[in-house]
Amino acid sequence: MTNPMTRIHNTETNEIIDREMTNDEYALYLDSFKDPILSKEEIASKEAKSALLTKLGITEEEAKLLLS
Repeated sequence: MTNPMTRIHNTETNEIIDREMTNDEYALYLDSFKDPILSKEEIASKEAKSALLTKLGITEEEAKLLLS
């Protein structure tokens, strides 16, 4: 499959270049559509972990040490 096309417009010379995106450009393009907002499940999971750590009276680093 080919990558989408991109347009480069040089406003000084009014030159327009249409070309296929490079793989790196296409990866950045796809990343731009990722939603940075956490889902309800992700928020609930983080809150539950935080509550458990508070209940146990330990930090996240201490929990990692216990589980390693």
